[in-house]
Amino acid sequence: MSTPSRGFRGRPGARADATRLPPGQYLTHDFPVLTYGPTPRTPLSEWTFSIDGRVDAPVSWTWEQFRDLPSETVMTDIHCVTKWSKLDTTWEGVALDTLMHGVEPGGSYVSVWADGDYTTNIPLADLLGGKAWVVHTYAGEPLAPEHGGPARLLVPHLYFWKSAKWVRGLRVTATDELGFWEVNGYHRYGDPWREQRYEGD
Repeated sequence: MSTPSRGFRGRPGARADATRLPPGQYLTHDFPVLTYGPTPRTPLSEWTFSIDGRVDAPVSWTWEQFRDLPSETVMTDIHCVTKWSKLDTTWEGVALDTLMHGVEPGGSYVSVWADGDYTTNIPLADLLGGKAWVVHTYAGEPLAPEHGGPARLLVPHLYFWKSAKWVRGLRVTATDELGFWEVNGYHRYGDPWREQRYEGD
């Protein structure tokens, strides 16, 4: 198993518009793969996505039902906590606003869970209002397993570890319950513009 470390730097890339690079970040044209543990490969016939926890009624979709939902194409910059940034990435997926439509949440936080026993915590407000998607396509192609396929969360205004790979559901919570990396010393929120990489930043 490999773990991103504080010392990870990679190769600095070409210069970018300084207004688009958060402090301490460098530009890459590659798409680095950093994963803790093996890559899950859930058959699409077994894949589901659910929203539960503190909601009026849980909801769930099979892969076919999920793909039938209205989808959007999103071009955005992404910023990894290990200091690389990739600009103008293009994704397609379902907005969290669409998934949460008609769901009455009874909490202000979300625990995102994914295959591989991974979780991360995000305030619900950071998933709504056109800020987040569950994406299934990258650069016009089905999302590869090493990048989180068949579907991953995309929350581009936070460090990329919050955009959980292999996402399978959201659990609405009353309190901010720390996820895998947050328990292990990463920042509970993860704003790249404030360099919130680690606890105490």
